[in-house]
Amino acid sequence: MKKLFPLLCALLLLASCGPALPPEEPGRLQIVASVFPAYDFARAAAGDLADVTLLLPPGAESHSYEPTPADILLVQRCDLFIYLGGESDAWVDVILSATERSGETLRMAGCVELLEEEAAEGMQGGHEHEHEEEHGHLGEVVGMDEHVWTAPLNAAAITRSIGERLAALDPARAGEYAAGAEAYALELEALDRDFAAFFDSRPDRTIVFGDRFPLLYFAHAYDLDYYAAFPGCGAQTEPSAATVAFLTEKVREEGLPAVWYIEFSNHLVADGVAEAAGVETARFHTCHNVSRAELEAGETYLSLMRANLEALREHM
Repeated sequence: MKKLFPLLCALLLLASCGPALPPEEPGRLQIVASVFPAYDFARAAAGDLADVTLLLPPGAESHSYEPTPADILLVQRCDLFIYLGGESDAWVDVILSATERSGETLRMAGCVELLEEEAAEGMQGGHEHEHEEEHGHLGEVVGMDEHVWTAPLNAAAITRSIGERLAALDPARAGEYAAGAEAYALELEALDRDFAAFFDSRPDRTIVFGDRFPLLYFAHAYDLDYYAAFPGCGAQTEPSAATVAFLTEKVREEGLPAVWYIEFSNHLVADGVAEAAGVETARFHTCHNVSRAELEAGETYLSLMRANLEALREHM
């Protein structure tokens, strides 16, 4: 909570004064999403009927993100704020409890069945929640894995939930929101079938990440055996020699062709393990955030996950 104190002070100051925001277009819903998956699903459901803003700057690490006063005002004034509801956006609790909002909120983690965090064999440390002894404040997920969007069927369920909420907020266009959400959800279900068909064709479903592993829901969806250097929300960057040795041996004994890393990683650990095992490295995009170039190019969760499928076909 110490690192959130400056944010609380900023909220108090914003109560009486703050930066002026551009005027909103009358008749259009204003949607703010904390992370890229929420932004993408909302954009698909809303189409051209609403303005959707991504709060997390392109390329930023969500676990260390600190909202600006302008960000806080966006959340305060929007019609619908969509957020993850996990440890990486704990700052949301402060905003929602310290400001008066007329709009609604939707928590992605509340749209699907949650999985408890796991520490795979050989993994460096575990995730230590700041509020481990609490029972969750304003919907915070405590002890549960927050990366719910990484399974395509979860992404489809979240998209449909967003469409339902938009339809309730704007009944005159309810059918259009429902149609947009359903169309994208069906594409996500087709993606799920393609991933399932690929893994069904593999004699071995083992994968090694020389990185954090925020893909628990993906691994459970396709019954994967996974090994990684750190848990999904792990803050560590330097694995122990024992962890590196364990991952290297796993790659060798399983005969794996690649060691994986995630987007925005320096992939030094993956490089080290791959070099020691005599294999290559490959990137898996978790879609937690995107680069500015990816955002400007119109990349979506669907396009990034299909690129992951192609990478798996090439490197697994």
